[in-house]
Amino acid sequence: MTSTAAAPPPPRAYRRLSVEERRAQLLVAALGLFAHRAPDEVSLDEVAVAAGVSRPLVYRYFPGGRQQLYEAALGSAADELKLCFTEPPVGPPTERVARVLDRYLRFVDEHDTGFSALLRGGSVVETSRTTTIVDGVRRAAAEEILSHLGRIGGAGAPGAGATGSAGPRLRMMVRSWIAAVEAASLIWLDEGKQPPAAELRGWLVDHLIALLAATAATDEETATVVRDLLALETSDGPAGRLAELVIPVVAEAAHLLPHATAAD
Repeated sequence: MTSTAAAPPPPRAYRRLSVEERRAQLLVAALGLFAHRAPDEVSLDEVAVAAGVSRPLVYRYFPGGRQQLYEAALGSAADELKLCFTEPPVGPPTERVARVLDRYLRFVDEHDTGFSALLRGGSVVETSRTTTIVDGVRRAAAEEILSHLGRIGGAGAPGAGATGSAGPRLRMMVRSWIAAVEAASLIWLDEGKQPPAAELRGWLVDHLIALLAATAATDEETATVVRDLLALETSDGPAGRLAELVIPVVAEAAHLLPHATAAD
């Protein structure tokens, strides 16, 4: 009698990975570990297990050991983080920034422990090279934000919609805001990721608007940027909602204004 049992599937053909594919595989495995533990707590043996390869193979690709692997993984993560700040120049600027922050906070959430160890500078594997990588992300983030304000940060081709180089006050303001976003992200992790990410994002957008307004009061370039930005905003967008909340509060400060002098 002929058996009707199904024949076992043929064994899957083995495919040797290219050098680039194998390196990428090891970086993905390393990033998965660095995302949840401080870099100095991750061993090459753990990376090998996570990647399903031998320890000597990890050394073959990263002969400098954990330090070289960490720097390569950090560079890969930095490239991913830079992409968080890339946003088409479509729609009101504050809504673009809100979308940028949504991606940024999602990255922070998914790489919480590694992100915290990196930015606090507490890792024993931190070097001037890793610091340069992180600073490169900060500068790239500032350039992207300035491009949405119609400016570029310095030398180089303008971003879409940019009309000229940003002056020192505007550059300093944007870089200060980037630093505040970093600090808020670390505090957010310390506080158990509270408030919810969407609420934190809205608060950070409000901070940017407030910093722009304060700087515009004494810097003509920033005042021009703010006028151009407000012309693109809507009443139901971030700038409109903040204006609705702040204007009544500011109205209470009318007594601080100099008294109008009578006409001669």
